[in-house]
Amino acid sequence: MFLRNSIGKLFCIFLLAIVSANTRAQTKEYQIKAAFLYNFVQFIEWPASVFATTNAPFRIGVLGDNPFKGALEATVQGETVNDHKMVVETAQQVGELKDCQVIFISRSEKDHINEILSQLDSSAVLTVSEVDGFAQRGGIINFYLEGTKVRFEINPAAAQRDGLKIGSQLLSLGKIVETGKEEK
Repeated sequence: MFLRNSIGKLFCIFLLAIVSANTRAQTKEYQIKAAFLYNFVQFIEWPASVFATTNAPFRIGVLGDNPFKGALEATVQGETVNDHKMVVETAQQVGELKDCQVIFISRSEKDHINEILSQLDSSAVLTVSEVDGFAQRGGIINFYLEGTKVRFEINPAAAQRDGLKIGSQLLSLGKIVETGKEEK
């Protein structure tokens, strides 16, 4: 009986360690993605018309479940882009984020990507996601994991279609993809 209880306790400790390690890895992944999002905006030019006023905030929207758990808010807190204070907004419907300059589309929205991109069509919004095939489907930047490293791919034609200019420094760091061209 003692042995069975000891093994049970050891097993529970082992499971807690695995869950804790996975949670820490996921937290770190989204801290990295938050830093990427902040840095992306430094290398992208939006049309002046995206701001209703000269003191309007620079809005980053998170559509669907928010995987950042406060990391994105912490990353942009007190930061500005061209004198526009950065703020983070979350929503479950794309229409609620219509004033955002960046929209991160969560995995929870993977079944609605085409509909979301259609609603944002020709809007000067940097669309970013982590859904497989996002950039090939017309999104602008897509995160993916290569082993344990966070990488990203860019669809420059989608950015141009939406009136955004991506700096060559950012283009040189990402993997370039085209709409409709799936990797083999």
